[in-house]
This record gives sequence, C-alpha cells and structure tokens, in this order.
Amino acid sequence: MNVVVLVKYVPEPRGTPQLGEDLLLKREGVEGALDPGDEYAVEAGLRVAEQHGGEVSVVSMGPEVAMAAIRKGLSMGAHRGVLVTDPALRGADVLVTARVLAAAVGRSAFDLVLGGVESTDGYTGTLAVAVAELLSIPSATFARNVEVVDGALRIERQTEGGYDVVVCPLPALATVTGSAAEPRYPTLKGIMQAKQKPVEQLALADLGLVAEDAAPTQRVVSVQAAREKGPGEVIEAGADAVARIAGILAEAKVI
Repeated sequence: MNVVVLVKYVPEPRGTPQLGEDLLLKREGVEGALDPGDEYAVEAGLRVAEQHGGEVSVVSMGPEVAMAAIRKGLSMGAHRGVLVTDPALRGADVLVTARVLAAAVGRSAFDLVLGGVESTDGYTGTLAVAVAELLSIPSATFARNVEVVDGALRIERQTEGGYDVVVCPLPALATVTGSAAEPRYPTLKGIMQAKQKPVEQLALADLGLVAEDAAPTQRVVSVQAAREKGPGEVIEAGADAVARIAGILAEAKVI
C-alpha cells in the first residue's frame, strides 16, 4: 500500500500572517510549521500503512524552509519525502499548486492520497479535490475515519445526525478532518531517524513542467484592513424597546 500525504508549511498558525510589499504571504524569515490540519492526514496515512503494509510519502510545495514540514512528517513515521521548490512558484495559486502536486504524486505508483481539509493560511478548501481531478481519481472528502477495506477506500463523514459511509475504488484521494484520530507525537528516536530518511527536492523542470504551468490565474491587487466593529448598544426595557429592536433588525435587513 503506497500512501501519499500532501503537507504544507505555513506561517505560525497561532500567529498573525504577514504580507510582503508584493502582497504575498511571507513564508521565509518568519516562524512556521507543518499545518496542524495536515498532521491528521499523516496520522491516517500511517495507520493505513501499518494495517496493510507499505510506505507513506509526504509531498509538499514551497520555499526551502518548507523542508521543515517534510521533516515533521518523517519524524512522525513517514518513510520518504518530496519537496518541490522553484522561484517560479512564488505567488502560485490553488490551480498551480494542484498542478505541481499532481505531477509530483504521479511520478510513482500510488494507492491512496490524503490531505487536510484546508490550510490555515489559505482556507480555500479546494486544493485536494483539484489534485484528484488532475490525477483522474475519485475523491472522498471530510473524513473522520479512513480505512482500506476489500481493496477500496472507505471513509466516515460526520453529519448532524451521525455519519455517512463513502466507499470508492483505489487509487483514490481523501481529505481528513480534525475530528480524526489524534496525531502521534514525534519521539526523539523518530526525530533522529527522520534525518536519515530519503528526501527528494525537485524543481519544475524535474516534473516536466515549464514556467507557463506556474503562471497564476489569480493574484492579490490590494489589501484593506477590516473595519473595526463599533460599540454595541444596550437597550433598556421600556415602552420603546421593542420598536428600537425592530428598527435595528430592519437596518440590518434581517427583517
């Protein structure tokens, strides 16, 4: 069972992201880490590999510092890593990123691709399914549990009244939510072993892609600070209270 997990290096998730003069997110020279949501996908991949045998590869795209995300996945137990880094990818949008990751994943045979639901720096929630489309494989999203049963992918998707079971043939892709199994903590032994595990660092040319393939279709042209909320209004009980509340709701176009 060859499992691939898509991982991303993001600026410190608990901090405030910073934009550069080019209106792109600063990823170098700032604190960063493996996206917390991706840790659940790594854990799911490791469990599948432990149950059925095989290896887990972690694949990422980003600047040189993104290697930290690869190393974190390896220290958790993944077997090998791939980082695609190229100056032409600066400012890549979701489609470009999906194109690059799909090319990286498709270089070798695989059975299952896993990823987080969305990143903590972009929140588009569309990358993983775009990768599935480019790889021409089915996708099963928002999994709280991932299994391979009788040669097929089986996931549980949380609903308000319980959960749905989604089954699709392999190879396939699934996105894993934060309600899945708690990610394992890297041990000292795992951290030391991660330094010895194979990692490939690739450029666009290594994937058979050219600069035109990395040209974004979207870009940020301006950024404005969100308007601060004004003070609230306390309405005292009285003869005019109901009318005042109705007026506020009408102004907000709620009624």
